[in-house]
Amino acid sequence: MKKAIVPAEDSSAKNDEDRLAGYKAPAVHKAFQLLRVLSQSGQSLGIVELAQRLGYSKSTTHGLVHALLREGVLSQGAGGRKLFLGPTIPELLFANWRPEKVRQLAQPALDTIRDAVNETVILGVRIRNRVLILATAEAAESLKLSVPVGSTIPLLAGAVGKVFLAGEPPPNAAALIAGQGLPRFTAATITDAPTYRLELDRVRVQGYAVDREEYLPGIRAVAVALRNRRGLPAALWVVGLSATMVEEKLQQVAAIAMERAAALRHLMDEENGAAALDH
Repeated sequence: MKKAIVPAEDSSAKNDEDRLAGYKAPAVHKAFQLLRVLSQSGQSLGIVELAQRLGYSKSTTHGLVHALLREGVLSQGAGGRKLFLGPTIPELLFANWRPEKVRQLAQPALDTIRDAVNETVILGVRIRNRVLILATAEAAESLKLSVPVGSTIPLLAGAVGKVFLAGEPPPNAAALIAGQGLPRFTAATITDAPTYRLELDRVRVQGYAVDREEYLPGIRAVAVALRNRRGLPAALWVVGLSATMVEEKLQQVAAIAMERAAALRHLMDEENGAAALDH
């Protein structure tokens, strides 16, 4: 009777796995902590200020800063005293995801919605706590809201913030709200956290969010998340004057926006579209 031969476990491979599982890279962790502090500060900071906020020594902070400057992750202001985020991170972010291709795919959908409701339609993507405007289809009316492509708005701005946060697991959304707070943009802005979380529950059920002058006075909006699987999280929203965006029209806009968002999501995620986005 032949005895089965069982290959011996490759101890070196297992040891490598064990080492990786427990491996810590303090310098990498500290570098990312530095970038988080700088990005969340809302302003440029000097090395001394960074060291104080991080609790690092000045020499450690100095070494991290100069390594990140060499890679273009940080940039220096006039005089070289103040630091801000450099171009490398956005370049990496968009290296395999082309905004122009997204605009090309989305523009017909935005135009279709615009023509159906005669209101301005916007497509944006979430980048941490901001929303970048990628494409628009402006209403023909002389009185309308114009939003420049390439501009950004706060993540928690009106309806668009609601659909992005409603796509998060509730504990994650609650933690973000607790950490960022709910800024008051207008008298109608929801600034009470429990009320806002209930609003997110409503958005999850109905599939769209409504902004009734919560971000801009005299402006109402309806937003729908694309829930695309590839690329940055995207949403489209329709904005118009409160005088024209009456309650009945809000419901009409929501139905059209959800239908077109579903079609656009399919287009962006289908094999050819995804391949183009990943180019």
